[in-house]
Amino acid sequence: MENISNTFSAVMCPFGDCCFFKLSPNSTRLNYLFVSLQDQFENLEKHTQWGIDVLEKYIKFVKERTEIEISYAKQLRNLSKKYQPKKNSKEEEEYKYTSCKAFLATLNEMNDYAGQHEVVSENMTSQITAELTRFVQELKQERKSHFHDGRKAQQNIETFWKQLEASKRRFERDCKEADRAQQYFEKMDADINVTKADVEKARQQAQTRHQMAEDSKGEYSSILQKFNHEQREHYHTHIPNIFQKIQEMEERRIVRIGECMKTYAEVDRQVIPIIGKCLDGITKAAESIDQKNDSQLVIEAFKSGFEPPGDIDFEDFTQPMKRTVSESSLSNSRWDGKSEPKPGSKSKGKLWPFIKKNKGGGPEDFSNLPPEQRRKKLQQKVDELNKDIQKEMDQRDALTKMKDVYIKNPQMGDAASVDHKLAELGQNMEKLRLEAQKFEGWLAEVEGRLPVRTEQTRRQSGMYDTQNTSAVNNCAQDRESPDGSYTEDQSQESEMKVPVTEFDDEFDDEEPLPTIGTCKALYTFEGQNEGTISVTEGEMLYVIEEDKGDGWTRIRRNEDEEGYVPTSYVEVYLDKNAKGAMTYI
Repeated sequence: MENISNTFSAVMCPFGDCCFFKLSPNSTRLNYLFVSLQDQFENLEKHTQWGIDVLEKYIKFVKERTEIEISYAKQLRNLSKKYQPKKNSKEEEEYKYTSCKAFLATLNEMNDYAGQHEVVSENMTSQITAELTRFVQELKQERKSHFHDGRKAQQNIETFWKQLEASKRRFERDCKEADRAQQYFEKMDADINVTKADVEKARQQAQTRHQMAEDSKGEYSSILQKFNHEQREHYHTHIPNIFQKIQEMEERRIVRIGECMKTYAEVDRQVIPIIGKCLDGITKAAESIDQKNDSQLVIEAFKSGFEPPGDIDFEDFTQPMKRTVSESSLSNSRWDGKSEPKPGSKSKGKLWPFIKKNKGGGPEDFSNLPPEQRRKKLQQKVDELNKDIQKEMDQRDALTKMKDVYIKNPQMGDAASVDHKLAELGQNMEKLRLEAQKFEGWLAEVEGRLPVRTEQTRRQSGMYDTQNTSAVNNCAQDRESPDGSYTEDQSQESEMKVPVTEFDDEFDDEEPLPTIGTCKALYTFEGQNEGTISVTEGEMLYVIEEDKGDGWTRIRRNEDEEGYVPTSYVEVYLDKNAKGAMTYI
């Protein structure tokens, strides 16, 4: 009985049922560790969730950066498009100058520059945002699995703890019961008044309680050993393994965000060489600007084709002789030894053949322009007409093919329905061809078919009628205004005329220019410009002044009708016996 009491006192907690682990110092340490790990497990769970939040925050940051890049690229493209020259407009013509070409190259380079920002956005989206989003999803699943295993291990150790607590309390209760039974037996055994049978019964009861205590002790010892084993496995194997996996997961997260930051910088670095090339292209375009070339283009665009007038010779009106003017005079073509017109004559003072009064859009043949400008306009018109003719021909060919298909496959359409359109296209092409021939004829008058103008031809190209009122005043009338334009106002023309005076009457009886030959009109020419005369094909006329190098021949129909016609429009037969006549080839 003494052994049993000693055993009970050895395993009993001196503080009662309040704390089982205070049975030994080792159990106290385990309890502390368990509570500490429990707390750290929850903190670690919060920390890993914070790490995932950091990843998601970085993903959001990169997304906003890609949106900025896309928006910036779009604005750059719109800016480049805004300043691109409009097709078929005057602005497009201005881009023949090197400075404008450089600006256009800058716009194109900026468009490529915008493309690189789009590349940055695309690469960041594919290499960072998409990959990191997928990694976060995997990380969340792995984290959930690890903490599920941790909670399961905790629940398992808590189950063993509860079993140990139950066996300990049962062992404690059985020990107390055995102790009371032992005391009762000793009391009965010492009492002389108690029968032997009662003493025996008390003894048996005490032995039974002692046996129950021994059984509880064995069960408690077994469960305690099992719990200690599970506790060691829990704190030294299961939990460390779980924590190790969580640590590896957290370190992968940290490494991954660092790699993404490197990728973030590398994506930008990859486009730097291309952006540098764009900037080099802008620099090269700026260096290609040639001020001399641009100045020459301006000269080519606006040169008139006229040459400056020569010196005007002195005209001596004190002698009763025909007025003569030097070949360098601008009014030479008006005089040529011919007398002044008589009062009532039908001949009128003429302007330059290229200067036609313009009230509105100008003449169809651009005769109001200087020769070089007129040539360019006519050439441009011919090119436009040829393009229109080509378009009509392409449409006709397409309709012809369609008609052939309809003929071979009537179910696809009626071939006759195309005939009307084909006829209309044919009429349009014929009109365009006639229009092109007309402009080509005008173009022939001013381009390579005409000799190069000289000072003499410049004066003669004015086609002044010799029956004008005053040569001096008409010379002033024919000059260009200081701003390069031509005097076309009727009021200016009237102001520049000099009234007929008695001095002019001295020349009224002078004879007109003599004929030096005849000519036959090869083509019909409508003399719409002042100073010219209309002729019909096959008409015979008189030649009063041969071509002096400007491509014009002066002819006469009758006493009151004379003027200039293109030399290429007539076949001239000069009279070799005529004074000053030359053999015309």
